[in-house]
Amino acid sequence: MTPMGRPPHPLRQFVLKMHSRCDLACDHCYVFEHADQSWQGRPIVTSDDVLRDTAERIAEHARTHGLDTVHVVLHGGEPLLAGRTRLRRAAEELTRALNGVCALDLRIHTNAVTLDERFLDLFDEFDIKVGVSLDGDKAANDLHRRYANGRSSHDRVLRGIALLGRPRYRHLFAGILCTIDVRNDPVAVYDALAALAPPRVDFLLPHATWDEPPLRPADDTDGTAYARWLLAVHDRWTADGRPMDVRIFDSILRTLRGDSSLTESLGLAPADLAVIETDGTFEQADSLKTAFDGAPVTGMDVRNNTLDEVAAHPGLVARQQGLDGLAEECRACPVVRSCGGGLYAHRYRSGSGFMNPSAYCSDLLRLITDIRDRHMADQSVQPALADHHLDELAAGLGSTDTTELLAHHQLALGRELLGLAWQETAHTARGEAAWATLTVLDSEAPESVDRVLAHPYVRSWALRSLAGDPEAAETAMRGVAEIAAAAALRAGRTETVVVPVHGGLLRLPTLGALTLAADAEEAEVRTDADGFTVHAGDRTYTIAWKGAVDPAWQLSRQVELDGWAVAVEDTDPWRDCHGHPVHPRLTESEAQAWRSDLAAAWAWIRRELPQYAPGIAAGLRVVTPLRPSPEGHDISSAARDAFGAVAIARPATPETLALLLVHEFQHVKLGAVLDLTDLYDPSCERLFYAPWRPDPRPLEGLLQGTYAHIAVIDFWHARLRTTTGDEARAAEVQFSRWRDQTAEAVETLAASGALTAAGERFVAEMRKTVQGLMAARVGTEALRTARRVAEEHRGAWEAAAR
Repeated sequence: MTPMGRPPHPLRQFVLKMHSRCDLACDHCYVFEHADQSWQGRPIVTSDDVLRDTAERIAEHARTHGLDTVHVVLHGGEPLLAGRTRLRRAAEELTRALNGVCALDLRIHTNAVTLDERFLDLFDEFDIKVGVSLDGDKAANDLHRRYANGRSSHDRVLRGIALLGRPRYRHLFAGILCTIDVRNDPVAVYDALAALAPPRVDFLLPHATWDEPPLRPADDTDGTAYARWLLAVHDRWTADGRPMDVRIFDSILRTLRGDSSLTESLGLAPADLAVIETDGTFEQADSLKTAFDGAPVTGMDVRNNTLDEVAAHPGLVARQQGLDGLAEECRACPVVRSCGGGLYAHRYRSGSGFMNPSAYCSDLLRLITDIRDRHMADQSVQPALADHHLDELAAGLGSTDTTELLAHHQLALGRELLGLAWQETAHTARGEAAWATLTVLDSEAPESVDRVLAHPYVRSWALRSLAGDPEAAETAMRGVAEIAAAAALRAGRTETVVVPVHGGLLRLPTLGALTLAADAEEAEVRTDADGFTVHAGDRTYTIAWKGAVDPAWQLSRQVELDGWAVAVEDTDPWRDCHGHPVHPRLTESEAQAWRSDLAAAWAWIRRELPQYAPGIAAGLRVVTPLRPSPEGHDISSAARDAFGAVAIARPATPETLALLLVHEFQHVKLGAVLDLTDLYDPSCERLFYAPWRPDPRPLEGLLQGTYAHIAVIDFWHARLRTTTGDEARAAEVQFSRWRDQTAEAVETLAASGALTAAGERFVAEMRKTVQGLMAARVGTEALRTARRVAEEHRGAWEAAAR
């Protein structure tokens, strides 16, 4: 137990030190150049015993807490100095220990000066993703990242990155870490990094404390030089079309809309990282080495202590307290939920320890508020699909930017529907009060309101409110109050909202639902930064974000994966819009099975269908469990009026779940496209043959099915590449079947005579994608089998039509 009497927050991230020395002499390195000098007493290379014990401890911890994934980074010093044999041993021990326990996300962070094909072949064998340190162009990099004799490392690093850029190794490239120096030109640094086409860039503030403040230019009178540097990068990145993820910008945007941060330096998420040094000692985050000598020490090691004991260490617990763990001025700051007080190490000051704002406080305040204002200004302009957006989507894909464009339009529609629901229905006094609260929140905390309105099933509620029947007004007033209460909670505001109750359930969109007495008619919800209290009848319910929670509260189940945050939605009553019975509230074991399968399916998509991952990460917010089919068939659905959600009955394998996710998200994207652009003449009432359906389909149905099946073809093509034997033969038949049937459907669409100019362009791009897949070679037997199935289907359809 922690000193506060609560179970420790489980650890999910581990930094495993492979080598304690480095072949460069970077003068900004926190390991060798800052206050803590413990590296001098460490073994140079970690041992077999430490690797084995570390793997067993991580597996033990994952098993105890039912973790779906653990993240391990092989680190140093410079980890490549440990050599291939030692790195292989680390990968083998971790893979062995975690087999059957949870998924392993294994990475290595290197300066890349000795990276070669032999290392990359090893990393490919164990799927070890590679992150590289590089500070920009040669002039920028040479300010700090040099050899001990002063020689530049830049050319050697570029050589290593060039190897990662080869098609054979491209899937291993995790990204670039760049430490900021405000003396460097931010645009030149960005351009140099972007030219290397990394999937992600991390811009890091150089480690500093109040005792050792960051370098600042003489004219930095307002203390925002680092914010201005990053904002220049942000604007260049945005103008460039956001060609790669930038963790600090993505984290700010995520936290502004209520999601978790992607980095420990922002947001309020609890710390979940431990370091294992080369001698097997457990330490806290390496960044603490910049505070004072011994700052990261726990006094524990892999031989004698469990990771539960490490998680309960006061230093780690202090970083798991959210708002309660911050200085008073931080708690009162308007951007605290994005900033989170900044990196813990940067708060240090002799005398007051870490209970201070960040040494970069002014920079963080300006960076977050300016990005927020830029983002809000972008959203205030009605988005439109340019030709290049339409072409990209028509090819079956969708980048982060394009999918976010769709999401922004859907949010605008949600706001319009909210306004209509309010204007078109009779008001009550309770409703007027809730609307007033929501209006204030929309002015003062718009990102919290947007986060709630972006929930897929808010639109289902709004459309039901506009149905015009006797229950519509009551439904509208209830929903307005639910949205106001949820937004107040997300904003951490102290508010009181009276919410009408239906069926004994208080719904708080994006957060969960509270089960009340069956005869409860209304609930008074009092919100603050720590949680909320509900008074209903003679009963009071207290739900605190920390500590004991009333068992009547059904918290929305959030699944945080690498690069994707998704909710398993089993509480919202408006989720019943997918045409199939929804699953009731999951048991803990059922929920854990969903987490594990989603983690495995997402890993498979990122590995085998990486072209679909950015769109899913940007646009798919909710997976709603369906009841399984009595016959054991796979069931999945996407509702036209629930952007951002798919509904699935959990299938037998993660690979099938991956198929259903990419397939149904195609429907989600195309539905959003059709809200923006007319692709066909809506007056067309003809029905068309769909090769995969027993019944004739209207034109939109055929268009939806054809578009969704592009992803199905890609899935079976990936399965064909990655399987052998009977599995490969089955995949070959499925690939051939869906490819041929989708190609036939594309031609039916093109010949329909009912497409608009935009629709003709869209279908032409779909045709290009399918034709590209027609070039893939398929065996004669598979081709024959697929064509026989198609002919049998058409024959049955024609017979039924007669």
